[in-house]
Amino acid sequence: MKNALTIFILIFLLSLYIFFMIMMQPEYLFQGLEYDVRVVNGFTSNSSLPLVIWCSSKDQNLGGRALQEGDDFSWSLKANFWGTAHFLCTIKWDQKRKSFDAFWVHRDSHRCGPLRRCFWLVKEDGFYFSNDETNWKKEFAWI
Repeated sequence: MKNALTIFILIFLLSLYIFFMIMMQPEYLFQGLEYDVRVVNGFTSNSSLPLVIWCSSKDQNLGGRALQEGDDFSWSLKANFWGTAHFLCTIKWDQKRKSFDAFWVHRDSHRCGPLRRCFWLVKEDGFYFSNDETNWKKEFAWI
């Protein structure tokens, strides 16, 4: 009888721990899942100046590209065991330069949607986010 009570208490405590992790830190449920990130040059009049982008994480340098109007820079990533997947991009256009978190698992595990797709549209007036490429929300301006 004493062994059964001990096992019951251990199972109960483990269940409480799992419940707490799910409720308080849901991003841990998404560890190991793959996410797709895409940054698109949404300028309507680039003239001859491309949008230049460089992206990297602590563990991986994705390099850079010059994006003409409508071009994109895309990559896939797998959220790591510790839930610290984080990609920073720097974008330059003419004299403007902006660095931003293109992917951060703590922020994006939910907002990238069930298909785990994270889209950025860079326009003359700022940076827009979407998880379906239809509904865009302005996240921030260049300045």
